[in-house]
Amino acid sequence: MNIKWLQTFIVAAKYENFRKASEELFLTQPAVTKHIQRLEENLNAQLFERVGKTILLSSAGYHFLPHAKEILEKYEQGLSDFDSWKQGYKRKLVIATAPQIASSILPSILRSFMDEHPEIEIFINILQSYEIGEEVSAGRADLGLTRIEPSQTNIKRQIVHEEPVILVAPYVERPCDEEQLLQKYRLITHNHPDYWDQLLNDIKQHYPTIRTMNVNQIEITKRFIEQGLGVSYLPRTMVQEELRVGRISEITSEKILPPKSFTYVVTKVATHEVREFTTFLKDEIAKY
Repeated sequence: MNIKWLQTFIVAAKYENFRKASEELFLTQPAVTKHIQRLEENLNAQLFERVGKTILLSSAGYHFLPHAKEILEKYEQGLSDFDSWKQGYKRKLVIATAPQIASSILPSILRSFMDEHPEIEIFINILQSYEIGEEVSAGRADLGLTRIEPSQTNIKRQIVHEEPVILVAPYVERPCDEEQLLQKYRLITHNHPDYWDQLLNDIKQHYPTIRTMNVNQIEITKRFIEQGLGVSYLPRTMVQEELRVGRISEITSEKILPPKSFTYVVTKVATHEVREFTTFLKDEIAKY
């Protein structure tokens, strides 16, 4: 049985349309038809019912589809495992992480961890914070790093880092107070998944006429601040490099009590690799 026949069958079953399958697979429509015919001959079963120009999965097709997917998954996993072995890896760790963590503290931690554990192959999946709990719960990731506490009940979560949220503004040479900034600039909001609703409510109680701009990514927020488009409250680790080189400034909060930001490690099965990385992460993140 040719693995390409299975791939073609799975895509054709998804659409129940050979033309759409040919477009996704970059094959001609006759080639798709030929793959299905060969597979049907090999199985001695009709996988699709043809009614005019319409095709529908037959009962045999419905029954065989999960087996085809399982065979293809094992085939692809085998190739992946063999490729990892050729590269010298003996173990692997799949990490699902939020983009704001992946772009700030994670790179240096990963570099140090991989230097100490060159035999572990690392896979990084970048997801929104609210998706990470489900990724770990479903077993698609060994470990998750997120800024919000997940809701799934079959996974474990622990806080590995707590840090202050600070008010940052375009770089200024002379001191500037909170009230002046919030009158001069728009407040860039909702770039962090956890604290903005309560924080914005507190700010509006003190500054009811404040102008806001919703930007849902921290990296974009930082670039906007550098270009003088606004100010925002961000976790310190997210802006430590920009503060160090003088691209933005930290402003002391006076009336507003900024919240704290938490980093959670999310796990389901405490494999040896998960325990090693979690311990290493706690030690490294304590330096921030």
